Amino acid sequence: MSQPFQLPDFYMPHPARINPHLEGARRHTKEWAYAMEMIDTGVWTEEDLDNHDYALLCAYTHPDCSSEDLDLVTDWYVWVFFFDDHFLEVYKRTKDMAGAKEYLARLRAFMPVDLATPIPEPTNPVEAGLLDLWRRTAPSRSADWRRRFHIATRDLLEESLWELGNIRQSRVSNPIEYIEMRRKVGGAPWSAGLVEHAAGAEIPARVAETRPLRVLKDTFSDGVHLRNDLFSYQREVEREGENANCVLVVERFFGVPTQQAADITNDLLTSRLQQFENTALVELPPLFEEHALTPDERLDVFKYVKGLQDWQSGGHEWHMRSSRYMNKGGQGGEGKSIELSPEALPTSFRVGTERRLGRGAASDAASRAATLIERVLNGPTGLGTSGVRIGVSPGALGLKRIKNFSHLLFQPVGPTTLPAFTMPYTARVNPNLERAKRHCIDYARATGMLAPVPGVPGGCIWDEDRVAGYDFAECSARLHPDATGPELDVSSAWLTWGTYGDDYFPVVFGATRNFAAAKLQNDRLSLFMPVDGQPTPPPANPLEAGLLDVWLRTVAGLDVEARKVFRKSVEDMTASWLWELMNQTQHRVPDPVDYVEMRRRTFGSDMTMNLARVTKGGKIPREVLLSRPLRGLEDSAQDYACFMNDIFSYQKEIEFEGELHNIVLVLQTFLDIPRERAVEVANDLMTSRMQQFQHILAHDIPPLVADTGLDDEARKALDAYIEGLKDWMAGILDWHMITRRYPESELQRQRAKSMDPVALLLGAGAPTLPRALAMLLRAAG
Repeated sequence: MSQPFQLPDFYMPHPARINPHLEGARRHTKEWAYAMEMIDTGVWTEEDLDNHDYALLCAYTHPDCSSEDLDLVTDWYVWVFFFDDHFLEVYKRTKDMAGAKEYLARLRAFMPVDLATPIPEPTNPVEAGLLDLWRRTAPSRSADWRRRFHIATRDLLEESLWELGNIRQSRVSNPIEYIEMRRKVGGAPWSAGLVEHAAGAEIPARVAETRPLRVLKDTFSDGVHLRNDLFSYQREVEREGENANCVLVVERFFGVPTQQAADITNDLLTSRLQQFENTALVELPPLFEEHALTPDERLDVFKYVKGLQDWQSGGHEWHMRSSRYMNKGGQGGEGKSIELSPEALPTSFRVGTERRLGRGAASDAASRAATLIERVLNGPTGLGTSGVRIGVSPGALGLKRIKNFSHLLFQPVGPTTLPAFTMPYTARVNPNLERAKRHCIDYARATGMLAPVPGVPGGCIWDEDRVAGYDFAECSARLHPDATGPELDVSSAWLTWGTYGDDYFPVVFGATRNFAAAKLQNDRLSLFMPVDGQPTPPPANPLEAGLLDVWLRTVAGLDVEARKVFRKSVEDMTASWLWELMNQTQHRVPDPVDYVEMRRRTFGSDMTMNLARVTKGGKIPREVLLSRPLRGLEDSAQDYACFMNDIFSYQKEIEFEGELHNIVLVLQTFLDIPRERAVEVANDLMTSRMQQFQHILAHDIPPLVADTGLDDEARKALDAYIEGLKDWMAGILDWHMITRRYPESELQRQRAKSMDPVALLLGAGAPTLPRALAMLLRAAG
């Protein structure tokens, strides 16, 4: 059978190495598989095990571990691949959802976090293998590692139901849903736990849940899974009828041929690996200082990072050799000679050079740059130099990363033609709207948001005219149409404060790239959200004063635990402003997956939903609030609103603010498409998320209610919460249609006001007077 596509040139910056204990692991793991009764029982034959060669996989992915650890890790992989194939034969092919749930539920009992917990007798090879492996692994690891590895293993096992559900419904997921769910069902977070074990280097518990460590694990996982999807497309899609494969997802979503879908998948794989590198190099050092990690702890983190890199390289090498996958070709462009035309350079490079040098000189400069890059990539030429020639393609070198750093700021882009948004729900308006309108302006004035801010050209970040035009009460009245007057006041105040903070950070810290000052400001914000009556310092600026005011009004009726939960969501939102500032400092357009997942925080959507959880979700059991269906509803709703906001705000952010964080720009950069096409893709993503929202309502919520046995009161609370999510999406779209925050005429008017000479000189202050004069000169042409 011919391959459905040519394997792309893979980006692989770290060479693969092999463990010297390979042969011993091969012998040991075959004996172990027989002892666990995995061979000749209807799933595998001995020949299958030999051909798959999981010992070779582990020898490549863990090149430095001991013989004993290599044996153990290899047994883990034999077990997990056996589970995958066993589940396919017994439950996926038969579409036995009830039997699958019962089977998976039992497996938790064979990996207790508390080692004193009694364990039942195993009844099949999967249970027997898990019990044996847990007993050989868990005692030597900390309780924190056991907890994290238990969760990763549980997700790997139980989220197979998501795949089974899609198979039963002949459903191919959307790209965002697929990436997030593939991490759980694909098992790479589980592999990351074994990397810690094999490297003898546990992640310190106090940083294990921080963004840098989470992103390292997620990017590692995405890299592993996307690579596997490229190699396994033929087996999974053409032979087994699977529909959980990124190449298929991209093929269906974009409506492109299989080869193009494979190339896009590989571009995403490359982007995720480069996000891994950026996180390790840029975000880990400040994390070490913030949490005062000891030298040994830092070394453990670096061993872990190195172990993840080894896994990527070794996993690729194994995929190229295993009979389990299609692997003809795809040698990373080895032996190809690179020819690079000036037109192949990033558009932003060519346009920017032309602006600075003129058309003729820019053409010469582009030709010289292309020739220089060719020479570097093709290596030296002449007698005796063939052995040192690089001989790889631009794709294998990951040169597309240049695009992420070459966007021209403040480009004139003009208004965005809005697409036809899919919105099946109708916004309702709270009758207390007029009261909330007055309250927003009073709140902004009382907390100092309308006053001049030192160092800000033009003096004020906001004035009363802007607050009235933004009209956050109109938004809040649609998000919470049934709230009382005081409740709507608080809701409107949160929208006002969150948007002020989102505007405050770029203006105050972004222009100077003063990340240290921004970090200090962000750390201070937690002081103004006391959970147990702690005293607060005097607010030093409107951001702190506004937070303290709205926090005290919000938490008056909440218990301590609910306050902690809500404070965490606010902290996540404000920390995302630092993430934006870090990207601005690097002049870096974000990786698409990182952008989507952080956008939920920068938009404040998770914060507003958490407010609903702690104030109105008290009658919904925690297990339901944290369940996959409900989180899927929330994430789908959030993505819909975030992308819609980005479409409306594109001109404001790209042309007037010099922003890099907008889904349209991210898609333009990643897919190398014009703005109009990127808007279409963003709207398609919105539509797919709305369809997923409705799919979950129809197919996942009823079984969740039945399985958890919700009583009438809890069911009514759940129904009300879901209706609130519908109000949330419809209300935000409605508000975007009426607010004066985004139209070009308003943006031009506000720019003219901010360029007023008197306002510039009075508002800038002596330290920034040269900057104000420079702005005046630019305004004068």
